[in-house]
Amino acid sequence: MTFNVFLQYILPHRALSRVVYWATRWTFAPWKNWLIATIVRNYDVNMAEAAQPDPLAYQHFNAFFTRKLKPGARQADADPTALLSPADGRISQAGTIVDGRIFQAKGQEYTAAELLGGDETAAAPYRNGRFVTVYLSPRDYHRVHMPLKGTLKETVHVPGRIFSVAPFAVAAIPRLFARNERLVCHFEGGHGPFVVVMVGAILVSSVATVWDGLVIPPYASSIRRKSFAGQHVTLERFAEMARFNMGSTVILLLPEGAAELDALQPQQAVQVGQRLGQRLERR
Repeated sequence: MTFNVFLQYILPHRALSRVVYWATRWTFAPWKNWLIATIVRNYDVNMAEAAQPDPLAYQHFNAFFTRKLKPGARQADADPTALLSPADGRISQAGTIVDGRIFQAKGQEYTAAELLGGDETAAAPYRNGRFVTVYLSPRDYHRVHMPLKGTLKETVHVPGRIFSVAPFAVAAIPRLFARNERLVCHFEGGHGPFVVVMVGAILVSSVATVWDGLVIPPYASSIRRKSFAGQHVTLERFAEMARFNMGSTVILLLPEGAAELDALQPQQAVQVGQRLGQRLERR
C-alpha cells in the first residue's frame, strides 16, 4: 500500500470536507483570488470558454469552480439517438455490466446493487446492461447534464466514506464508488429506466441538483430516499441536471438493450454533449 492510499484510510474525510466547503465560499479577496489563480495556473483551466472569463471576478472559489460556460461552448451531438456524455472529464471505465458486477479497475469491481444503496430490485434492470464512469478533475467544467431525456422518479442519498476518486485511489481501494457518499438519481426515459450517480470525493463531497438545490451536505447517516412520482420533473437531453461544488465522478447505468457504447477507452477525454454511444430502438 502506498503512502497516498494509506492516507485515504486515516484522514478525517468529513471533517476535511466541511472545512473545504466553507473555505471555498470565503469571499475574502486575497484568499479566494490566490486559490482561484493557483488552480487556473496548475491545471491550465481554459477560462476563454467561461461565461465570465476573468477568474478573479468570481465572488468566491466555489462560484469559479461551478462557473457557467458561454452559449455554444458545449453542444449536443446532432444525432438525436446519440447517448451523450453527462460531464467533462476522462473516461475511468466503460462497458458491459456482467451479471450485476461493474468493473472499477484491474482487480477491482463492485455490484450495481451496492452502488444503488444495496437495492437489488432497483439494480435488476442493469444486471447485464451498460455503464460509463467519468472522472472530473479540478480543471473541468463541473456541471452535469442529461445523457438522455428522462423523468426523475427517485433520488437516493447513500451515506459513506469520502475517498479520493483520483486514478491512484480507484486502482487501489476496493469497491470505492460503492463506498463513497453519493446521490443516486433514477430516471425513466422513452426507452426505459436509467441512472445517473453523483459520487462524492474527499474535499469535494458537495452536490446540488436543479430540482432540489444543495443536497450534500448535510452528509447522511442512513440511506435517504425521496420520491418524485407525480411531480413531473422531466429534463431534456443535454439539459443541466446537477453540479459538483468541487469535483468528483459521474456514473451512468443503462439497462441491457437500451444502448450500445462506442469504443470508449480509459483516460479518454470527453466533454458534455459528446457522443458516447447510440440508443437502441425497442423491438
